[in-house]
Formats: sequence, structure tokens, C-alpha cells
Amino acid sequence: MGSSVVAKRGNGYLGVTEPISLSGPTELDVIKTKELEKFLEDAGLYESQEEAVSREEVLGRLDQVVKIWIKRISKAKGFNEQFVQEANAKIFTFGSYRLGVHGPGADIDTLCVGPRHATREEDFFTELHNMLAEMPEVTELHPVADAHVPVMKFCFNGVSIDLLYAKLALWVIPEDLDISQDSILQNADEQTVRSLNGCRVTDQILRLVPSIQNFRTTLRCMRLWAKRRGVYSNVAGFLGGINWALLVARICQLYPNALPSMLVSRFFRVYTQWRWPNPVMLCEIEEGTLGLSIWDPRRNFKDRHHIMPIITPAYPCMNSSYNVSSSTLRVMTEEFQRGNEFFEAMEANEADWATLFEPYPFFEAYKNYLKIDITAANEDDLRKWKGWVESRLRTLTLKIERHTFGMLQCHPHPNNFSDKSRKFHYCYFMGLQRQQGVPVHEGEQFDIRATVEEFKQTVKMYTLWTPGMEIQVSHIKRRSIPLFVFPGGIKPLRPSRAASGADGHSILKNKANNMVQASKPSETNISCNVDKIAGAADEAAVTSSNDHFFDTSESNPGDAYGSSDLTTKLRKRKQMDDAFENKADTNRASVHSNKSPESVAATAEDTYGCSDLTTKLRKRKQMEDAFENRADTQCPSAHSKKSPEGVAATADGGDHQGIGLDNQTSKEAESIAIKNILGGPSTVLEASSGELDDHQLQTKDENLVEAGNGCPNLHPTSKNIGTQIGSSQNQNSQDVHMANVALEELEVVPSALVSYICIPFSSFFWAACDLLLLSSNIVINNVI
Repeated sequence: MGSSVVAKRGNGYLGVTEPISLSGPTELDVIKTKELEKFLEDAGLYESQEEAVSREEVLGRLDQVVKIWIKRISKAKGFNEQFVQEANAKIFTFGSYRLGVHGPGADIDTLCVGPRHATREEDFFTELHNMLAEMPEVTELHPVADAHVPVMKFCFNGVSIDLLYAKLALWVIPEDLDISQDSILQNADEQTVRSLNGCRVTDQILRLVPSIQNFRTTLRCMRLWAKRRGVYSNVAGFLGGINWALLVARICQLYPNALPSMLVSRFFRVYTQWRWPNPVMLCEIEEGTLGLSIWDPRRNFKDRHHIMPIITPAYPCMNSSYNVSSSTLRVMTEEFQRGNEFFEAMEANEADWATLFEPYPFFEAYKNYLKIDITAANEDDLRKWKGWVESRLRTLTLKIERHTFGMLQCHPHPNNFSDKSRKFHYCYFMGLQRQQGVPVHEGEQFDIRATVEEFKQTVKMYTLWTPGMEIQVSHIKRRSIPLFVFPGGIKPLRPSRAASGADGHSILKNKANNMVQASKPSETNISCNVDKIAGAADEAAVTSSNDHFFDTSESNPGDAYGSSDLTTKLRKRKQMDDAFENKADTNRASVHSNKSPESVAATAEDTYGCSDLTTKLRKRKQMEDAFENRADTQCPSAHSKKSPEGVAATADGGDHQGIGLDNQTSKEAESIAIKNILGGPSTVLEASSGELDDHQLQTKDENLVEAGNGCPNLHPTSKNIGTQIGSSQNQNSQDVHMANVALEELEVVPSALVSYICIPFSSFFWAACDLLLLSSNIVINNVI
């Protein structure tokens, strides 16, 4: 376990705000942390000593190879003997290996830093590639020179290596080179800056966390959780290793003296309440002196459409999560909520660590899926084709979201599958469902044939395309999922409704966040057209179209997930919460209604048969309202000397406790502290009116107050960063909801709160045009 001493920087703390809590661990925290570490060890997350030594040997050997390579090409370019002897290249590591959270069999992210006369195209991807190809210990050599960050992939003595290249403006690379200095980026090309960014960000993360050991244990836990729950994949539109590292590091800053068990708990508590697209930052964004582009939604138009910005801490600061889409954010938000519910159960001793890490039942969660099959003529072509298709899959999610105005939501599976009975074949899956909470018209259908065809044509524009590289997209129902996707080729039985209430093991999400909600049968049918599009492989014609009506929701979520006694309690509690709150909302909204709150409670009592629980819910609701009112009156300005922890302590009347001593009051006070952290943009985004570009927008004073959560003392930046809705915001609210598909699911984030995201006029224009072209019957073809 790491030290409990808080590492401090200039302002006395790590991060852009003061910590939420400085409380140290309780005895229960220590016990839970030991249990967590034991669980991670039993899960096989730690490599053996032999494998660790093997990795070090491989890195040492690779460093020798690049040193030989640089001397060889220096001699070939005609440099004198002394220069050739001084020529040097150096290997750096980054990613999970550098962070110290890699597991057995994981690849090593490496960076080769070379001098100015060693080019990327000719010297790195040609000469060094040829040298590696001639080495018997190097296998599966695969250069990807046209990638956003050019990389050479290979196995060295059985260890997977991803090798990047950075060409510096130096004639000689010193052995003690410090790449954390910004001057290293002087006169560097964009590809070099991107390649260096990985190492620079990794090193900066380790500098910005109070306890590296606690950070590593927590990050190992979150990486395992994300992989088990199917949300670990940058290429699929979820989050990758660096994203999870940044999120965990921010929690470590907010709770600098906490042990991993509490840090994991607070991870879910904080990010369940996080109001995206407020950015997650470990430090202030520096403008720098080299003129490199940084993440700045005021000046960079594309930055305004990022819906889950997680900013890297090294110059030039970038959004590391630009791949996240509206659909994948929804999935991750629901998983955060599930994790938060788990810790509520753990505090009541009703759950253990194994429950948190239960695999997500992807092929039971939906009734409808898209299946993407790819094939190639040989293994080498398949490897290239697979890499290209995977890099484009997230665009299919984005296209479906845009063309259906977010009404049809996609959940991509982060992994690929292979049918062993077919040569050179891989397939991918996406779960489909209608957006929850949207009125459904009977017979309404989604026609995404043109969308899928557009995606296929885009994929086929691959510059290295060769005959045999094919892609096919088809719709399948849950009952038709191929057996090869299941472990052992055996499809698990779906538990009956009765059995699921007693023998399941999953903690379900609440009603509003459930991935698969119950709804009326007449409202859940989406028709499937059986017409076949030419160009795909010849397949048997499908039967009648009546066989291809499919639901976008489950009749009972418990049928898909199963539920333990704990799950049943959580679900019932959430249902009663929702019912009570919905009734209360209806009562408040109906100004002329004669229905009293007591009658609403009576209705809930009639529905659920729990008058005592209704009373408790009403009292808890009153307590929450009281705390929110106190938060509004106590909300500090951005320049207030009072820390979020101080505000929380004021509301709480005392200090925060560890995970073992939390109560309802401290949780609410902690929520207030989290809200205060999100109260205003970072000072780094301050700008005078003259510094803003042509996209500077006007916002009313009342909208600024709303953007600051009702706090009259807003950060100055809030006055400079608008929402591009204009002064007539109320008149355009419907257009905003229609055009801003990426944000329409975030019901807890009103459009006026999205101070970083600006909606261009063209979005309104094209959204209106698309709406005119949208057919009332929307169809998805069975074989596309």
C-alpha cells in the first residue's frame, strides 16, 4: 500500500481543484483493500518474475538493434567516421508497461527516438523494417505507416511490441535525453509530436498522483473492470488504457490519502455524477510557446463536439477520448451507475468484489444486433484488412446516430470473433435498441440501409485493398447469434423469470439507466426489410417479412441478466424511487391539478404496497432538496478560497469519513463538493473578447447563471464560452435538441450547461434537411 502523505505542488495540492477529502483510511478500508489485492492477484493480473526478466531482456535487445540501425544509415548517408560513432537512437517505453499496470502477455508500447537525419518513411519503415525482418527472433512484423500515429508491430522473442518513431531536431541523441521538456518538440512534425505524446503523458501522470502504488492498484482494478464489462476499447468508441489512467489519476488527486478500495468506490461515485462534457483534467492547460494546437473549444471548432473530454496533462494538451460517441457514453454512464450501486451494496455487506467484475452479458442484453463479417484471401491480407476495418467501425456507430437523430442507439462489442469453420474470417457485433424515454409510434421502423451502404463504401476505399477483402453487414436477432461467440461454443441458457429472482448474480442498473428496459409490446417493434442488397455473398433468401419484426427492449430485464436477492432489492428500490419522483414531478408540473402530494404517495402505495417506504422516500427527497438548496446558497465563486471539501464539510457539519463510515448525509455533502468542482470551467480557458475567434457566441445572463448551477458568482470564462444557441435560445431549444444528437441523451445536462460544446448553424440546417427526408417508416435490411 502506498504512503498516505499527500504530495503537493506549488498551490499546495495536486490537480486543478483542492481535494474533496483528506481523510485517511479506516480499518475497513485496509481490510477491503487487502481483499481487492487478493482478488486481482487471483485474477492473474500480475506477471511472473521470469516474464518480467524476459521483457527487460527484449527491451535491451531492441535498444541495441536501433543503435546499430542508426549507425548503419548514418554511414550510408556519407557522414564521417566520428559522426557515425557518435550517432545514437534510444528506446523509451510508455503505456501500461511504463505505468506499471501491465499483465501477463501484454504488449509493450515503445518509442524509438532518432536524430534529424533519420527519416520516418525511408529509414524507419524501410531500413529498420528490413533489419527486423531478417532477425529470426522477430515474427509477425506489420508496419502501419499510414496510421494517425505510425507504428510498427511485431513480436520479439514472443513479446508483442508496438514501436513508434520520433525524429527530433538534433544531430545526436544524448543517452540521458529528457523527453519531458517542451523544448524537445521544437521543429518537430505532427507525427513526431503525436508519437512523443504517449511517453510525455505517461511520465506526467506519474508525477501528478499523490501515491503511485495506490494509483497502480486502483488502475489495475479499473482496467479489469472495464474489460469485464465491455467498455475497454478506444477503437470501438469506449475508453482505452490512457483514458482510464487519467480518470483514475483524477480520483487519486481528489482523495489523496485514500487506499485503493475507497478510490474505486469514489471513482464510481464521482463519475456517476460527472456532468459531461465538462472536461477531466489533471492540471491546467498550458498555452506553451511553440504554437502547437491544444484542446480549446473556444478556438478549435472540432473540440466543441467532444462529448466526453479527458485531457492529457502534457503539452500540447489534447482530448484523449475523442472517439467516444453518444451511444458509447450512454453505455459507460450506465456501467458507472451499476458500479456505484455495487458499493452501496458492499457497504451493507450484501456484495463482494466478484460481483463488481461479473462479465457483461452482451449477447443477452439486446434482441437485435448488427453483425459485421470480414474476409480476406490470405492471413497477411486479413491482418491488414482487420486493422483497417476496426479503425472504421466507430464511424458506423456515428453514422447511425446521426441518420436516426440518436433514436437508434448502438452498443459495439469491443472484441472480435472468428468462425473456425471459415478461413480468414472475423466478425464484429453491435447491439441495437431504441432510445429510452422517446415516444414510440406504432409501426415505426428504422431504415439504415443507406447508412450501412455508405459505411461499406467508405471502408472499401482502403488504399491497400486487394481482391478478396470483403465486408458484409447483416441484422440478426438474439436467437440467431452464432454459437462460436460463446465460450466452448455452447450458448448459455437464459434463466426463467422465477429463477432469475433467486439464483442470478448480477447487480442490475436502475430503471432509467437499464440497458434493456421493459415497455409495451405495441411500442417496441421495429420492422426489418428482407430485401437483399447486391454485392454481398450469395446467401439463402430470408423467409417472410413478418418474421423480422424485432423488439428494441426486453419484456423483463431480469430475464436477460438474472438477479440475486440484492439485485431484487436494488431494482425494487429504484423502481419505487422512480415512481415516486415521476408522480411528484407530474404533481408539480400540473399547476391546476387538484391532486395533492399525499394522493401521489397514495398512488405509489397502491402500486407497490409500501406506505412506510413511501414515507421514507418522501423524507429522503426532502433531505436531498434541503441539501441542494443549501448548496445553491453556499456555492462559491471560482476564485473563492473555500475548497470543495470545505463546502462539503459546511453542509455536513463535520469531516468526511472513509468507506466504512459513510452515511447518507456525508454522501450528499460529497455530492455537493463534486458539483462545486464542476461549477465552472478551468482558468486556463479564460480569454478576453479579443482573443476569441469568429465562433464566439452570445449568451444571456440568465443562461450563465444556469450554466453555473445557480451560482451567481461564475468563473469569468463562462462569459466567454457560449453555447452558440444565440440570444433567442428559448425559441431554438427544439432545434438544439434535434441537431445536437451527441448530447440529447444527457438528460442531466441541459443545453445551457454545456459551456464547452457549441452547435454551429450548419448543424441546424442539415438537421432540418435530414428531417424532411426522414421516412415515417424506418427499415433495416436483414442482409445489407
